[in-house]
Amino acid sequence: MINRRQFIAGSALTLAASALDVCGHPADPGPRASHPLRLATSSILFKDLPIEQACQRIAGLGFEAIDIWCAYDNCPHLDDVLQRLGPDGLREILARHKLKLYAFSTYVGGYAKYAELLGKAGGGVAIQGSAGPCKPEELTTRMRSFFEGLRPLVELAEKNNSYLAIENHGEALLDGLDSFKAFVDLNRSSRLGIALAPYHLQARNASVEEAIRICGSQLLFFYAWQKADGLGQLPGHGPADFKPWLGALAEQKYRWYVNPFMHGHVQPEIMDAALVKSRDYLRGLARAV
Repeated sequence: MINRRQFIAGSALTLAASALDVCGHPADPGPRASHPLRLATSSILFKDLPIEQACQRIAGLGFEAIDIWCAYDNCPHLDDVLQRLGPDGLREILARHKLKLYAFSTYVGGYAKYAELLGKAGGGVAIQGSAGPCKPEELTTRMRSFFEGLRPLVELAEKNNSYLAIENHGEALLDGLDSFKAFVDLNRSSRLGIALAPYHLQARNASVEEAIRICGSQLLFFYAWQKADGLGQLPGHGPADFKPWLGALAEQKYRWYVNPFMHGHVQPEIMDAALVKSRDYLRGLARAV
């Protein structure tokens, strides 16, 4: 039996000892508090399925949100939502599967076609490409002109509680790091930003981490996508180490979703397994960031 004073003293010694290792150094506090990882993925990965089944699978795999694709590569989802479901039908499907709406990818058709649908469905990010390439000495002038042309779309985004994200691509106005800098320096709208595709940066040997830092708060969408073939494009499948990329996102306090992505066609069951591997890979890295 010990009295209260002995118990308190002993407890204090125990706590002090637990804070030191056998060498007298501070003990390992355990895993660091991780940057919150929020995962979405794109409906085009299940383009052979109706949008209802695509949502069901994506939610069932543990993804929090969805990026719904236009008719690129014959994906039917966004036009089907527009013509058959409407905003109420889309909200009902998403609510049923406890899935959030992240983005509309509007490469085919353009944002204006889907702006009202996106707004009435709750708002989100609309993604499209930039423009044709230019000579380095023309970059600032061409980027300024590009922004002028975007003004009506930015106004639509404001009206429909949404954002417009421009994706970088090879042989395009928004491609290398200099073009990222020009974009960020000239952009004056909080409704306009960048959808960053590491695949295309890797194709020109540009630093993905540096691109993330340049984008800063103007980064609205991040494709977890590497330059490789087939399923190797997905996180945890190909050779790229995503940890520095997640670290750079954490440094910039990126508040949107990380979106595993690839181009190509595989059967839904194969895609299920591939996305589970990507999901677990990214979650594992996020715990160490």
